This record gives sequence, structure tokens and C-alpha cells, in this order.
Amino acid sequence: MTTALDLHPALTRPELLAEPVARALAGWPPASAELVKVAAIDPELADTAAFCDRYDVAPADGANCVVIAAKRGGTVGYAACLIAATTRADVNGLVRRRLDARKASFAPVDVVLAATGMEYGGITPIGLPADWPVLIDAAVAAHPGIVVGSGIRGSKLWVPGRLLAELPGAEVVPDLGIPIA
Repeated sequence: MTTALDLHPALTRPELLAEPVARALAGWPPASAELVKVAAIDPELADTAAFCDRYDVAPADGANCVVIAAKRGGTVGYAACLIAATTRADVNGLVRRRLDARKASFAPVDVVLAATGMEYGGITPIGLPADWPVLIDAAVAAHPGIVVGSGIRGSKLWVPGRLLAELPGAEVVPDLGIPIA
């Protein structure tokens, strides 16, 4: 992947990581953690389209992490979905069934930010609460190096997809993302 990103080993730039992300990466085996890179970006350009345009990243080389509130009876649980930036999560179909929920919807932003310690526009599957399932589209898991959030709007991570598939609570799900028309 050739981009305008100035990538550095993530753990050498902790100021570019949300605290839960830095803590999670520090707990990875060194050989895996060394493969994760971080780049500073303009926080105003953290949203997918603006980011890809400015930093010359193909949308197919980026992934979005969305948090889902899954409800069954009076119980609400949360899960993350990591999908290619060229797709949208099948929240009311595949995700709802996978989470055995009666109803699934995007989680309220204030709840997500409080639970994760991350910033809106920077949510990443790395460092999420340990009891949250992480559903990862098979195309993302197979990607040699995908750009994801870093927990803050001012940077992005570059991570081999196979490492994302090894996250605690991760499940690789074929066709999790529906192509955007």
C-alpha cells in the first residue's frame, strides 16, 4: 500500500493512541505489536471519505469499526463490527442473528465513548471492553494491511488483518459488510 501516511511503529508514538489502545497493544506479543503502525492525521479529516482522499488511501484499504447495541428482552449488550470502508454492516440481518438479538441498532455515541475511552471517529476494535464480541468481515481479516482508527481522531493505525482476527472475542464473519451501491 502506497499512501501519503507517515507510518511509525505504534508503540513508539503513544501520544497518537487512545489510552485503551496503547494498553492493549502493549499486551500483545512483541512480534505482533511491532507490525502495527500509526500515522498522525488531521483530525478534521478522520471520516472515511475525507481521510481516503487526503491521504491517498483506497477505500478498500480502510475499515470502519461500528458499535452495535444488541437487545433481547430487557438486556442490552454491545458488540463491534469491523467492515471494509466500501461496505456497510448488515446490522438488521446478519449482525442481529449472530448476536442472537431481537433488535440490533447502532449504539448511542455517548454510551460508546464512555465505555471505550475512545473518540468519535476514531473507534477501533483494539482495546475495546473485553466482554464485547468483535465481528470482523472476512475480507478485512484477509487484508495484508488495513487502515483502522487509533482511538483518537488525530491518527490512524495500519494493521495486518490477521492480527485483528486474533483479537480477544473476535469472530471472522463472511459477508458481514454489504457493498455500498
